[in-house]
Amino acid sequence: MNATRVSYTLESTLASVNKAEQAAAEVAAKSCFDPDDCGRIAMAVREATVNAILHGNRYDPSKRVTVSFESTAEALTVAVRDEGAGLDPTTLPNPLAPENLLKQSGRGIFLIQTFMDEIHFRNLSPGNEITMIKFIRAPGRSGKQGG
Repeated sequence: MNATRVSYTLESTLASVNKAEQAAAEVAAKSCFDPDDCGRIAMAVREATVNAILHGNRYDPSKRVTVSFESTAEALTVAVRDEGAGLDPTTLPNPLAPENLLKQSGRGIFLIQTFMDEIHFRNLSPGNEITMIKFIRAPGRSGKQGG
């Protein structure tokens, strides 16, 4: 299978979150992920897009979010890029700490880490990019690859 790439440039609105999630579900299904993994990938992309729009671009109508997908025989790689101030992932609070359990926000990155095999942050100055990778497993195999 050759690499397949597709990219979307989205407005900084909540409607864009649904577009990104739907695109992720479709790309994951075409990449031969099972329905459970398709749901996990779509949710990870949804969370990353919410973060980009809400925390990165702060709903600024002049700023865009780019969501790109690259599918190979080995993995699906998704990058979500905003045009905001950037993020230092080491400053994020632990969502499982007792003082954070009842907070309304702060679980997006945790969910992304749970649902995807690898995540990487890159500060673009301006902007931030999160790259998420989900490996395609051969039938009958389980567990994360490459680690």
